[in-house]
Amino acid sequence: MKAWLVLETGETFEGTWNGGEDRAGEVVFNTSHSGYEEIATDPSYLGQIVCMTAPMMGNYGVDKGVWESRKIWIEGFICLQLQKTTRDQSWMTRLTEAGIPILSDVDTRNLVIRLRSGGTPLGALVRAETSEQAQQKSRNLIEAKRGLDKDWVHIASRKETEDRSGKNMVGPRIAVLDFGSKENILRELESRSSALRIFPSRASAEQVMSWKPDGVMLTNGPGDPADVKVAVETVRDLLGNIPIFGICMGHQILALALGAKTYKMKFGHRGSNHPIRDDLLGMIYVTSQNHGYAVDAKTLPTDVKVTHVNLNDQTVAGICSETRRCLGIQYHPEACPGPHEAQKLFQFFMEKMI
Repeated sequence: MKAWLVLETGETFEGTWNGGEDRAGEVVFNTSHSGYEEIATDPSYLGQIVCMTAPMMGNYGVDKGVWESRKIWIEGFICLQLQKTTRDQSWMTRLTEAGIPILSDVDTRNLVIRLRSGGTPLGALVRAETSEQAQQKSRNLIEAKRGLDKDWVHIASRKETEDRSGKNMVGPRIAVLDFGSKENILRELESRSSALRIFPSRASAEQVMSWKPDGVMLTNGPGDPADVKVAVETVRDLLGNIPIFGICMGHQILALALGAKTYKMKFGHRGSNHPIRDDLLGMIYVTSQNHGYAVDAKTLPTDVKVTHVNLNDQTVAGICSETRRCLGIQYHPEACPGPHEAQKLFQFFMEKMI
């Protein structure tokens, strides 16, 4: 069935419809060669239509054991080639059962060039016979998407406190502020701690400290950090009283709590091949990333150092303050999908900061 991606600017990209429902979202691209299932179940992708730059998707099947959360969060999936043979069409089935539209046979190279040059707009995936019909169908979908609550972190976060046992009985107790956490962050913490308590994104500092943790983790999550309610004030109250480690959205919330500012990037960093210079560990390595906002280095207070730099564009990839006992990392040291070198930062936090 003929279908289209329609951008809010009116540009259209034709492809083949493979099931799902007409939907709208922010159109982004990911440069990972594998990990389509982890990407789709990462809550940081809430509200986004993902275009994969690698050509073949669904070609190694599915495994719910690698899911990064309880559900699929993406609004749509775009690729050049989709595995949909008689032998295996499990990835297509998994998405369409969740109502996620899939557009294949798209000129993904041309689309990614457009996103790199013009930024990541809202768009819609719709079934239609012509480009004109597609544009007409997409208007209401895109307008409805604009009207959603902008605190996407609250949408993705747990609404109730959750306790988990750690695997290291002599390890620290870690409180987690859930901004839309990937499961692998929690797995990494469980392997090194004696206990975890996971709090909703709008928990207060008093609620967190009443559990008497040894450290606090601020997780990844979707959307604009400036639109997140309560969390900045909570982290500001925690700063200086307990060691804090922020990842991705958690890193941005930490920066805002420190008095810095964030800004929207032109097309963001999404993929598992982003090089980082890490001055804390004294290494250069490749990382997994998924974010559309960054911290403005010029606005950081003088006692907070930029300790990690993205070598592709020199943006801030990590910050640290010894006096305030906090560490923020813009990328994903828990990987999945992606390289594992940055996992050492979990141990750095446990051994050097707690």
